[in-house]
Amino acid sequence: MIEIIERYNTEFKFSDIHLKENQPAMLRVNGDMVTPEEDIISSSDLRQFANDSLSEKQLEQLTEVRDVDLAIEVGEYRFRVNFFYTAEGLSAVLRKIETEIPAMTDLNLPYVMQEIVEKPNGLVLVTGPTGSGKSTSLASIIDAFNASRQGHILTIEDPIEYIHHPKECAISQREVGRDAESFASALKASLREDPDVILVGELRDLETIQLAITAAETGHLVFGTLHTSGAPNTINRLIDVFPAAQQGQVRSQLSESLRLVVTQQLIKTADGQGRVAAFEIMVCNHAVRNLIREGKIFQISGVMQTARGEGMVTMNSSVEELISSGKINYDDVELRE
Repeated sequence: MIEIIERYNTEFKFSDIHLKENQPAMLRVNGDMVTPEEDIISSSDLRQFANDSLSEKQLEQLTEVRDVDLAIEVGEYRFRVNFFYTAEGLSAVLRKIETEIPAMTDLNLPYVMQEIVEKPNGLVLVTGPTGSGKSTSLASIIDAFNASRQGHILTIEDPIEYIHHPKECAISQREVGRDAESFASALKASLREDPDVILVGELRDLETIQLAITAAETGHLVFGTLHTSGAPNTINRLIDVFPAAQQGQVRSQLSESLRLVVTQQLIKTADGQGRVAAFEIMVCNHAVRNLIREGKIFQISGVMQTARGEGMVTMNSSVEELISSGKINYDDVELRE
């Protein structure tokens, strides 16, 4: 199995490898699924790959829960891996993680994202579907903070993807399931670990979201991700997690602590040789704060359309700019209504 993965690393520019028992391996290349060769993955090979990759505790989780996340290294690359069971048996999806953290300028991150490293505190959310580049964008921002400021950066991930090395900052990376019981338990402990910056791999539940907001309120710069689309949907998702009796208080907390909401997606380039990111940006200015506090989330899109001078942009505008510049084709995107 390792030999097959290493061969794909050499021959193909892919983002993911899909492996299923007794079926051909498939790759995701520039967003499309392709079958590179008739490499039939035998049941015995895939199960041996799982046994070699997983710890005893992870094997137990795979048996009982029927899926498990981890990160592995194959040659010079790291992969985020999910082993899981389907009706056809054991499967695995490997997401390639580039070992070199790209610079923010190389990713063409909007300037408001590049400037966020200057903020002393607050909550920054990067959202979008799986595979939209959220982890890479955040790794780039964390690396910029690491290189330009002095402090303690604490990341809580499931699993750890990019490996950060100390530059100007001390770095502590904790992996859920290995170094911490859960996102919530690690985040609760983080407030006693003297962090300046906290990265939460995913805001999954009420307790984690509440702790992240509290950390942002108490002087920390907190980054988190959600699988949401657009700033209004993201804010509604955070608020709706809480019981109705607490939602007024949460709106008030978010109006004070939220700094930036970014939604991104990757779109195939016009030449078909890669993908380019489109970004929706909501900066939490005075008008947005008031709308959050008053529960008028549906009006935020209107503010975003009229506040381009502050760095705000809607996803439709971002996509239309990529089309007009010839970077992507109209037929490869679907504009929001």
